[in-house]
Amino acid sequence: MDVTFDGQRLRAGREAREQFYDSRGYGRPRGGELELAPVEAAHLLFRGDIDSVRDQRESQNRLGFESLLASTAVSEVSFFVYKDLRDRGFYLSPARGSGDDTDRPSAQQPTGDADSEGAPGEFVVYPRGQGPWDDTVAYRVRAVSEREDVPARELRTLVERADSEGATAVLAVVDEESEVTYLELAAQGIEGATDHTLPSVQGTLLSDRVLVADPPAVLYERAFYGQQLDPEGQVQLSLVEAAYLADTGTLEVDESQEGDPVDRLRDRGRAVEGARFDRRLQVYSALRKAGVVPKTGFKFGADFRTYAEVTSVEELGHSELLVRVLPAEHVFAPRDLALDVRLAHGVRKRMVFALAGEGLSWLVAERLTP
Repeated sequence: MDVTFDGQRLRAGREAREQFYDSRGYGRPRGGELELAPVEAAHLLFRGDIDSVRDQRESQNRLGFESLLASTAVSEVSFFVYKDLRDRGFYLSPARGSGDDTDRPSAQQPTGDADSEGAPGEFVVYPRGQGPWDDTVAYRVRAVSEREDVPARELRTLVERADSEGATAVLAVVDEESEVTYLELAAQGIEGATDHTLPSVQGTLLSDRVLVADPPAVLYERAFYGQQLDPEGQVQLSLVEAAYLADTGTLEVDESQEGDPVDRLRDRGRAVEGARFDRRLQVYSALRKAGVVPKTGFKFGADFRTYAEVTSVEELGHSELLVRVLPAEHVFAPRDLALDVRLAHGVRKRMVFALAGEGLSWLVAERLTP
């Protein structure tokens, strides 16, 4: 079988189309020929399904698996993810614009499928038992090395593309031993069912918290604000809790002092932790308005742990989410991302990244076994 390589695409004849596309979902039909992405050809060479590739750029030199994988045409990280998913019984195709730069083939739209746009190392993975001719996608997978930083905006784009296809977004991280860890990503909203009406309360601003000497019982016992200092009921509020309560008109702080209490609390928060305070307050406010109760997540290495429904502190269940607050332009290190997800899983919670900026978006991450 004659397979030729022009530096970007590999082409083979009608026999290859019947053997590789029709029966196993490799490549994309082009007239009477089969067009293969380099990562697909590398897998066929690895399996021994083809012996070599004729390089039209180099005086018809023959390329084997090692030489093709070592070329700039194929990323070894993409190859290891492609091979692992094939080993798991999936058919998959490189997304258009993914570096291997192929379109997702289908019976209805054999070329130019806009939904198959992708970043480098991105694949569309079909449900088991289906292939590119079925035009149904199970996963949209982005392959990265453990040493490759990934901007949050790229992960949001991956999720958006997967959602448009009815698929699951997945980040596949290849470690230095070529093992693959799969992280499922979603951008679902956060909702709860906690809703308590609070009376006005008075507080005293300390160095980095607020003390409420005579709080109504509902403040802590029902709405779960702050921490009770003694059985008599004194409650200390964190700065972020106090700023939210002041912003909603519930908390008055040091009425004898001049200036707006909200501004004073925000200024104190910024003095204590810089711009991070504004991001955390933005996220805290969004959670409370969504009926979710956020509490400190310090013991878990996060900004918040959350409770979807609180009726009484005495009947409090386990928190469901860990929330890490990050700037919208944050760049993830896959190692840190995997660590956060593993930690959340170990304490039976889900990991949520709150990306705060002019707006607020949520990125939920969990371990996945495809």
